[in-house]
Amino acid sequence: MSQSNQKQTTTPDTAEIGLLRTVMHLLHGQQVKSCVYVGKLPSFRNECLAGAQTGLTAVLALIAVYLSPWSDMVGFAGIGSLIALFGRFESRSGRNRLLLQAAAIQTLSVLLVSSAKFAGLPEAGLLLLLALLCGIYLFICVTGRYGAPGPLIFVFAAGSCIGGDVTQQVILERTLVTGGAALLGWFICISTAFLRHPPSAERNFPQVPPAPPVSHRLIASTRTFISTAVAMFIVRYGFDAHYPAWAGMGALAVTQGAYLHVSMNRAMQRMAGTTIGAMMAWGVLQFEPNIWGLIAVIGVFQTVTEMVIGKNYALGQMFVAPTALLVTHLAAPWIPSETLVPERVLDTVIGPCIGMLVAVILSTMDDRRYLDKLRKSAAEKQA
Repeated sequence: MSQSNQKQTTTPDTAEIGLLRTVMHLLHGQQVKSCVYVGKLPSFRNECLAGAQTGLTAVLALIAVYLSPWSDMVGFAGIGSLIALFGRFESRSGRNRLLLQAAAIQTLSVLLVSSAKFAGLPEAGLLLLLALLCGIYLFICVTGRYGAPGPLIFVFAAGSCIGGDVTQQVILERTLVTGGAALLGWFICISTAFLRHPPSAERNFPQVPPAPPVSHRLIASTRTFISTAVAMFIVRYGFDAHYPAWAGMGALAVTQGAYLHVSMNRAMQRMAGTTIGAMMAWGVLQFEPNIWGLIAVIGVFQTVTEMVIGKNYALGQMFVAPTALLVTHLAAPWIPSETLVPERVLDTVIGPCIGMLVAVILSTMDDRRYLDKLRKSAAEKQA
């Protein structure tokens, strides 16, 4: 039989998977079930300790800066303290390295964007810079195997510097306070490391996957840059939002997923969890708490977050969102408090939706084939 008359066949590894089929897979009922699944904590001790470390860091840093001559920088103390979130399942030496690197990136984020603002970069340029940083931070975190919470913490720090009046003195104070709080977090985590369960063959702790090829990382970073830029420009110029970085972070949380089904899970979980968390923050702000009340609430939310986020991402977002809102309330007093909650909900819907849309449109054929393979495997198990 001639080659032209041979019947061509395709295998799951070579089949062309269209966008419509990919979207139908992502809207499948099984996707919703996986979003509400509540897992088991890898180590209850480590989760509780991580919560205590981050909560204690936030409370001590906020109090110290509030009582200092730079009390107006108290919000940046909360931003610096967030580096304590990294590396809870790493070895002692591994976490020491990771925390110091995270402290440096967090501090440089504040310095870079504050300096760009001072240099007169227009708002559109600042948003493009922030989108570019989203892509760069994703590449750094994947390459360095940082694990959770990934680039979101660094983008939150950078985004907090876009608004307000900036002088050389403000740049210096922001940078020193952020760096000081970050080093405090490093010290607390390392000095209490003896209380953790260390990694061992008997304990099945989560492992950060190896970094994919450079080409894959560059594709993911490009998708992230595009989605975060589009999301921020839409909420800023389409809805006149005061804090467009939130929409960018929502898009980033989605596009940093290694697979399309993971991205979809993050999108749905983030929208549900953040909406509930924003309402919790609204409830707190209705009482018009003083600084001591806000510090106490932030400490509690920060602690609880680390105790539940390992079970389900949406549960974690229920406490991450009010923590971020209250820290923003302290770090960015130029944003009217009555607009914080509705704007957070708006950004929570727009950011992940745009991130998911870009992730699907710019997905590779390998991404779609892998998702198709998962759905076929799940259907066969149910049959």
